[in-house]
Amino acid sequence: MKLSLGPVQYYWSREDLQDFYRQVADMPVDIVYLGETVCSKRRLFRYDDWLETAHMLRDAGKEVVLSTMALLEAESELKTLRRICANGEFPVEANDMAAVQLLSEAGLAFTAGPTVNIYNAASLRVLAEAGLRRWVLPVELGRDTLAAILEEAPPGVETEVFAWGRIPLAMSARCYTARAYDLPKDDCQYRCLDHPDGMTLRTREGEPFLAINGIQTQSALTCNLLPEVVRMGEMGVDVLRISPQARHTDKVVQAFAHAVAGMPDSPDLEALMPVGGCDGYWHGEAGMSKTG
Repeated sequence: MKLSLGPVQYYWSREDLQDFYRQVADMPVDIVYLGETVCSKRRLFRYDDWLETAHMLRDAGKEVVLSTMALLEAESELKTLRRICANGEFPVEANDMAAVQLLSEAGLAFTAGPTVNIYNAASLRVLAEAGLRRWVLPVELGRDTLAAILEEAPPGVETEVFAWGRIPLAMSARCYTARAYDLPKDDCQYRCLDHPDGMTLRTREGEPFLAINGIQTQSALTCNLLPEVVRMGEMGVDVLRISPQARHTDKVVQAFAHAVAGMPDSPDLEALMPVGGCDGYWHGEAGMSKTG
């Protein structure tokens, strides 16, 4: 199996992103997804910055994929989407069907991100005919559903599983972070910069429930499928995705790299999570459940 590093879901400063990806160049990951997937107002890192980073990581031996936004609301966002799809150098992860259409019409192979919502082998076959070369299992599906899909999956299409990170659950036209500060979306003052791993929401009893990340809602708990690496390999999973976080991403990557290499140690990564872990979706239970 290969390891991938998903796109950074949060709003980090330009300097923080540059420092992070310089570290990624030395991490034992095979594939790196780059780009803004959540909010087009996050412009500290621009298109040319992403391309420069892509060249640096490609020179370091990584497979680089440019990711598109999951929710498009304006013509300016469509313009950026077209530019990414027509970049001419790097493959693209399509995170909505507009990107799928553009890439398919151009005859380009593509990856379908988790927000494309592929729920069955029939959908996989349709998209494979359109140019799909890799797909990411929707985060709410589990091992039993994946096993059923893989039994009928078309040949030559790689399967990727979201194996670590706060789970992206939903997107909205409304910015929840701005609302939390009693600010309008158009004058959000870029408050997401103050929350490099999102803003944790808790229940009245103080239990972590969700995380707010601009217009994106995430799980408060971190999905951790490290104990399932061997099982996923036996099922035929090709790629494990690690979603970057503000701290300790290198340690998480190293733990997964050891597991993929067959090293027997399975470290407890609880201390590296913002508020705790979960694996319920993978086991067909409530997403915030923890079976281990």
